[in-house]
Formats: sequence, structure tokens, C-alpha cells
Amino acid sequence: MSKNVYDIGRVCVKTTGREAGKHCIIVDIIDKNYLLIDGLTVRRRRVNYNHVEPLEDMVDIKKGASHKDVEAAITKAKLTEMMNQVISIPIS
Repeated sequence: MSKNVYDIGRVCVKTTGREAGKHCIIVDIIDKNYLLIDGLTVRRRRVNYNHVEPLEDMVDIKKGASHKDVEAAITKAKLTEMMNQVISIPIS
């Protein structure tokens, strides 16, 4: 098992931008600064590592999985309810 918290399939919360507080899944690691994320309420996009907070949950997807594959993995892992929740992000 990898020791990197930014693994493919890791559930995260966006911490900045218009989607702040929404849950997403890491679909690909682009480079040392950027990740590709997707989710039920989050549009598939490239984000900076600093703009997501990884959680303990993981889903089983392959690198570069399509949106349909991500939705199916979320349903299989029974995380649909959590993925639709919005978390309040404290202002620092």
C-alpha cells in the first residue's frame, strides 16, 4: 500500500473556490502540483494539491477513470450520501 495521502481513488474535500466544502475523488495525479478530480457534485477538473483536503475513505478506480466509472465506484462503496453533503469550511 502506498504511503501517499494523494492516491488515486482517495476521497477529498475541496477547500477553495465555488465548490468549497464538496466531496470529490482523485482520478489522476498530473504532476507535483496538480491532481485531476471528479465527483457527484464536483465537476471534473485539475486542482492544486493545496486546494483539497484528503479524507480516510477510498474508492476502487483506475487511473484516469471516466465519470461513469467514478459514479459506479462511489455507489459500490456506499458513499453516495456522504459525497452529496457539503461541509462548512472555516475561514482562517
